[in-house]
Amino acid sequence: MTTIRTILAAALALGTLAVSVNEASATSLAVKMACAQDYYAHCSQHQPDSPGVRKCMRAVGKNLSKGCISALVAAGEVSKSVVEKKVASN
Repeated sequence: MTTIRTILAAALALGTLAVSVNEASATSLAVKMACAQDYYAHCSQHQPDSPGVRKCMRAVGKNLSKGCISALVAAGEVSKSVVEKKVASN
């Protein structure tokens, strides 16, 4: 029960985590679920609907999980070429 509650809370909390360039568009459930742990590990000091969340996630980008990055690429939130450049620069 606690696990389900935690997952649901994470999904709701991440409702605006990875808002696309067009802020009117919705974040996919796949991104919310894939990035939930990353949000809590790196950016939970920011309210989910605040501009600080997106800035924080960009700042810790190289530390995001592969699953989160893959979901962001699949959703068009970040381009694969940007990810590849970041990886190559490390």
